[in-house]
Amino acid sequence: MNQQVSKDVSSEILSEWVVDGMLDKKGIDVVVMDLRDVKHAIADYFVICSGNSDTQIDAISDSIEEQIHKQSKQNPWKREGQQNKEWILLDYVDVVAHIFNKEKRRFYGLEELWGDAKITRIEEN
Repeated sequence: MNQQVSKDVSSEILSEWVVDGMLDKKGIDVVVMDLRDVKHAIADYFVICSGNSDTQIDAISDSIEEQIHKQSKQNPWKREGQQNKEWILLDYVDVVAHIFNKEKRRFYGLEELWGDAKITRIEEN
């Protein structure tokens, strides 16, 4: 049974936990898109990264879920794409994590699609 993310956790903190989960498994080109000031946005944040292989994309997805569950005991409201591993989406209602293979990320261009968003590129260690 899935639980929605508690409103006790701010979307900003949740987005930071998503970033931590991505970086833990060496997610590439991590971007946080702040959509809070974008009219008709469907979430407060999109957090996007790429992976080099199906295995890495799967590991990043698992890492995000583990990180958020460890911090808040919450599960994603919705998961998509875990079968084909070209684009896995983890929806935490106010924060949506997108884990792409590089080709699909270029094809869909979410960063360009939501051009009004404040975009923060996370430097990898």
